[in-house]
Amino acid sequence: MTRANQISEWIAKRGMRSTLLGILVNLGLSVTKISAGAVGHSFALVADGLESGADVLSGLVVFFGLKIAIKPPDRDHPYGHGKAEPIAALCVGLSLVAAALTIMVESIHEILTPHRLPAPYTLVVLAGVLIVKGLLFRHVGSIGDSIGSLAVKSDAAHHRSDAITSAFAFVGISIALLEGPGWESADDWAALAAGVVILYNAWHQLRPAIFELADIAPDPGITARVKATAARVPGVLGLDKCFVRKMGFSFYVDLHIIVEGELSVREGHRIAHLVENTVLEKLPQISEVLVHVEPQEELASKHIARVK
Repeated sequence: MTRANQISEWIAKRGMRSTLLGILVNLGLSVTKISAGAVGHSFALVADGLESGADVLSGLVVFFGLKIAIKPPDRDHPYGHGKAEPIAALCVGLSLVAAALTIMVESIHEILTPHRLPAPYTLVVLAGVLIVKGLLFRHVGSIGDSIGSLAVKSDAAHHRSDAITSAFAFVGISIALLEGPGWESADDWAALAAGVVILYNAWHQLRPAIFELADIAPDPGITARVKATAARVPGVLGLDKCFVRKMGFSFYVDLHIIVEGELSVREGHRIAHLVENTVLEKLPQISEVLVHVEPQEELASKHIARVK
């Protein structure tokens, strides 16, 4: 197993542990909120419970997406299975959209249907949910940022949307209880508002996943580090093209180097391998480097500056 694959496996396992924690917490919260909302006549709390239920499903998608992403290359997947990670993030984003639309439709139905005031104890349930979800969002979000995983970041976004739903529900139920009869639908309006906010957040989670699946260029800093590392290799006179693509937790590089035109094929091949090995050694997040050798004349024909 290469160093890059070892790092990818360690990253994925960290993400899987945080995701598994979220699944267990969401399962308990979903049952608690739906039960309390149904008994306490609060659709906002039921909607909040449905959001937690969606979090359980999205967490499973992320967990298995990460598990697949670290599988080594095989005959059918010579570049590995890294794309499973942004696909999982895309699925989570779409589940956020589905949850938001479901909450909005059901909220409108509840607004139009007369019902009783919510029970006061539902506020206690929501207060506890807000604390748990806030802590879970910060924990999972920090791991997602530290390992650079779109899927884990999307999972954290699901926890944040759940906290948003809970916050809106808390406000809506508080208004209904303070104002009394005639304000029974306040928590339904709150659930509707939460659905709009969740829909907005879902789009921001879908964009990076779509961009990565479309092979959008990664952080320019990575390309700059690859070029700077390759330029320091003895025998490299200049650099032409440098393309970097993200595959799961690793990066694949296509690099064109320029060497003396009179060198033998054997010597040019040696320099190319030296560039490849140097980049892989200095930048552990790089999984593979494909080096193309071009003669010195390219410096003038393409107006490329010497690196030394």
